[in-house]
Amino acid sequence: MMPPSEQYLYQFLPGARPELASDPTAWTPQDTAVATAHVEYLRRGAEEETVILAGRSQDGIGPAIVIVAAASEEEARRFMEEDPLVASGLFGASLHPYRVAISRRPI
Repeated sequence: MMPPSEQYLYQFLPGARPELASDPTAWTPQDTAVATAHVEYLRRGAEEETVILAGRSQDGIGPAIVIVAAASEEEARRFMEEDPLVASGLFGASLHPYRVAISRRPI
């Protein structure tokens, strides 16, 4: 399956509880369940060739991002809004058109 040619980046933003981005002790068991669902959501997206890259900075300060391939901005926005971290309100997110310019492997 060939992925769509458009690419978008979404960056996570502080949500209802901004401390979650930098304080690992702030996470409740329910928050952790949402985070687990988020990881599974992104794994499925990668298997379906929607997710190109996902990751977060390790210092608690820098960004957490997901780069997706989508047929349209609406499709990318839907994927972002259905991400469990965003859908739950734990984090917000902003969507931006994006183009991977250099990669170790062709995308």
